[in-house]
Amino acid sequence: MATLDIDEVRASFPSLESGYIYADNAGGSQTAQGVIDRIVDYLTNTNVQLGADYFVGVLSTQRVAEGSFTIAELFNAASIDEVGFGPSSTMIFENIARALENDIQPGDEFIITYEHEANNGPWKRLAERRNAVVKYWQPTPVSAENPYSVAYKVEELLSLVSSRTRLAAITACSNVLGSLVPVEEAVKALRQRAKELGARKVEVSVDCVAYAPHRKMDVQQWDIDYCVFALYKVYGAHNAAVYVRLAALQTSLTSIAHHFLKEDDKPYKLQPGGPGYELVYGATAVVPYLKSLTPEDDLAASFNAIANHEQTLLAPLLRFLTDAKQVGRGVRIVGTSEINLSRVPTVSFVVVGQNAVKSKDIVGAFDKKGGIGIRYGHFYAYSLVDNLRPKLDVNDGVVRISLVHYNTVEEVEKIVDVLGEVLA
Repeated sequence: MATLDIDEVRASFPSLESGYIYADNAGGSQTAQGVIDRIVDYLTNTNVQLGADYFVGVLSTQRVAEGSFTIAELFNAASIDEVGFGPSSTMIFENIARALENDIQPGDEFIITYEHEANNGPWKRLAERRNAVVKYWQPTPVSAENPYSVAYKVEELLSLVSSRTRLAAITACSNVLGSLVPVEEAVKALRQRAKELGARKVEVSVDCVAYAPHRKMDVQQWDIDYCVFALYKVYGAHNAAVYVRLAALQTSLTSIAHHFLKEDDKPYKLQPGGPGYELVYGATAVVPYLKSLTPEDDLAASFNAIANHEQTLLAPLLRFLTDAKQVGRGVRIVGTSEINLSRVPTVSFVVVGQNAVKSKDIVGAFDKKGGIGIRYGHFYAYSLVDNLRPKLDVNDGVVRISLVHYNTVEEVEKIVDVLGEVLA
């Protein structure tokens, strides 16, 4: 089983040379040197409009086109015609919802989660416009000792399916809970239940923003119709990528592009106002970086190595936070506390009870000490935090420590040392 050479990993990220501990990676990862190099190269040598016949224009167009091959490989899409770029995951989901509008009938039902609003808000607004019905797949506690130990259960998803189910918008990984949703299992069961109940057409939209830095995506294996992730959380620059199944493109979506763009009337293709071309070219360095992590030169092998390394980061942090002393102090993990591959090293917690501490104050103590970056809040999973019981202050939210494969066990130990001081 391949393992990561952590020194080589960290050498690929110039920002890590400072020694600062980046532990807010669920909000955005650091950028790999290869990505930076390609962005600079593009801006220096090919920064012209696409589609021109002169030499630099042709080269610029070729470089941007390379981005689709990179994204198709990350998604494991069947064709580059099924992928594209956008400025953000939120904007992409909104565009998909707008393009889907003509295919939604009054009374159609959408099943959504309590996760990040990017994959919730567009469907709620679409439901309002088309008189559709919104149902919520709610996470529920898995431990009687901790009411905040919530997780999504497939059987509770299936109870929401009906003959009117039209779309399920789920997440592959919670950006607050850190838990993985078994997408393939959930989608297979959902489609089977919908078929049994006579649903006319069911499509699935998956938010992979919190998943893609930690695990390999496979839209074909998952049997899904729409998928989005953010490159700036997968060691690239600030843009996002989208997968749209060819069948959905042909039968569900209506173009929202300029009326005269007949050949490329795909709602997710690069249009004016999309991501900078230099960012798209920068994305072409992401796959080579990921493949370089293991001798196999293979994404699956690299993500397996990433997952195994991340378990070594998760263990000391969760052991500290779930120690009897900390539990007695009022520390409660928000999400599950198992140390295994069912979750990623995104760990959220609150301090409640007689000696409660605001999440803002815990993060403030870190900020005052310096050298470590963590955050507090609802992280745009507003409904998730707002519906936890006992009730939390949604604006104070949770403390979130989110790690990725370039973090080290030594960094986690330093984080735990500061937590020990703050919670003493």
